Amino acid sequence: MPATNGRRGKPVLSRRREVSHMSARSLLMTLLGEFVLPRDRPVWTSALVDALGMFDVEEKSARQALARTAAEGWLESERVGRRVRWSLTPPGRKLLTEGARRIYDFGSTERTWDGTWLVVLVSVPETKRDLRHQLRTKLTWAGFGSPDPGVWVTPHVSREQEALGILTDLGLGDGLSFAGSYGAIGDESTMVARAWDLRELETRYEEFVDAFTALEPTDGDAVLDAQTRLVHEWRRFPFLDPQLPAALLPEGWSGATAAELFHRRHAEWRPTAEHRWAERVATQEAD
Repeated sequence: MPATNGRRGKPVLSRRREVSHMSARSLLMTLLGEFVLPRDRPVWTSALVDALGMFDVEEKSARQALARTAAEGWLESERVGRRVRWSLTPPGRKLLTEGARRIYDFGSTERTWDGTWLVVLVSVPETKRDLRHQLRTKLTWAGFGSPDPGVWVTPHVSREQEALGILTDLGLGDGLSFAGSYGAIGDESTMVARAWDLRELETRYEEFVDAFTALEPTDGDAVLDAQTRLVHEWRRFPFLDPQLPAALLPEGWSGATAAELFHRRHAEWRPTAEHRWAERVATQEAD
C-alpha cells in the first residue's frame, strides 16, 4: 500500500512514481532551464548524460533526448576533438526564458478580480473529433473551462485575444464572445464545479506538498536532485491550473500552500544546487 500522511489520506509521491513520469526529454529541458540557461555556457555531453543519470536515465536514452532536442532546434552541438559540447540556440534560450518566467511567476502573486467573466461560444460538429480535441486542448491550456458543450468561460477577460487566436488558427471563425458578471439564473459555484475538475487539481497539489514538505537534502548532490525534482514537478501546474480568483476556489485551497512551498524551497535550495551543478560541470571539463 502507498504511504500516506494524515491529511485526507492522500498518497505520498514515491521516488519510483516521480521518476516514472520524468521522461528523459522533459527532464533534460528542466535541467537546461534551471542550470544551463543562467550560466549561458556550453556543456559537454558527458555532463548532461551524467546529470540525467542521477534520475536513472540510461545513457542511450539521455543521448537520444539530446539528439531530439537538437533536432527540434533548441540545442546546437560543437565537436572539440573526440568530444561534443552543447549550447542553447537563440530559439532555445527564448523558449526556456519564457518557460522560466512562467514557472517562477506562477503562484507568486494573488490577482484581484472584479467579477467579470469572459464567455466564448463555439460549436464543433461531433463528426470532427480531431478538431474538437484540438479546441478543447488549446482552450484548456489557456485556462478556459467548459460547463456545457460549446460554452467556454474564464474569469480572465484579458485572454480574449488568445481565444480569438486559437479559434482563428483552427478555422473556427463563427464563434461568439462576450463579457459580463454572473446573472441571477443558476449558481456561480456550480458552474465553476462543472467547468473545472478542481478536486483532481487539488489532489495533485496535495501530492506536491506531501512530497516536498518533509524533504531535507543533506549534501550537494541531494540538493541538486531535490531542486531539479521540485522545478520539474512545479512546471506542470501553470498548464493544469486555470488560476481562478480566490473567491471561486474551495476554502483552504491547497494550491496556495503548494505555491508558498515551491517558492520557499526553490529559494532555499537554489544556491547549493547551482554550486553543485557548477562543480559537476567543471569536473567533466577537466577530464
